[in-house]
Amino acid sequence: MSDRDSDFGAYLLGFMVGGLVGAAVALLLAPQSGEETRTLIREKSIELKDKAYETAEEARARAEKSLEDARTRAEAAYQDVRTKTEELAKLTKERATDLQKRGQVVLEEQKTRIEGAVEAGKKVAQRKRQAVSEDKDSDTPPSEAPAVS
Repeated sequence: MSDRDSDFGAYLLGFMVGGLVGAAVALLLAPQSGEETRTLIREKSIELKDKAYETAEEARARAEKSLEDARTRAEAAYQDVRTKTEELAKLTKERATDLQKRGQVVLEEQKTRIEGAVEAGKKVAQRKRQAVSEDKDSDTPPSEAPAVS
């Protein structure tokens, strides 16, 4: 955008300088009286001023249009980013919910496995106690059993 402004400024300066040089050359080479020359200078200066004004107005109009276009593009980009952000947030939430559900399933499976292992351990311990108890009873002969009075 800055390059365009400087290019336009150079164009406008060249236009003005060219107009002035052209007017000066025309005055010097024109075979007219002083009054006619002054009138011609006045007319040319008015034309040059009007052209400069028109050129400046055109430049201002182009700048305003460029500004409006930039605003429109910025608003569109903002809306696009906002939409994509909302979609990403929704997707992230869905994935988090899915992971939470999967984690709950894994937790329940592990809980069931652990409960089964604990129950199996209890049964093994109970059988072991029974076996130890039976071994104790079989190791002690009945005659050596303490007398109950």
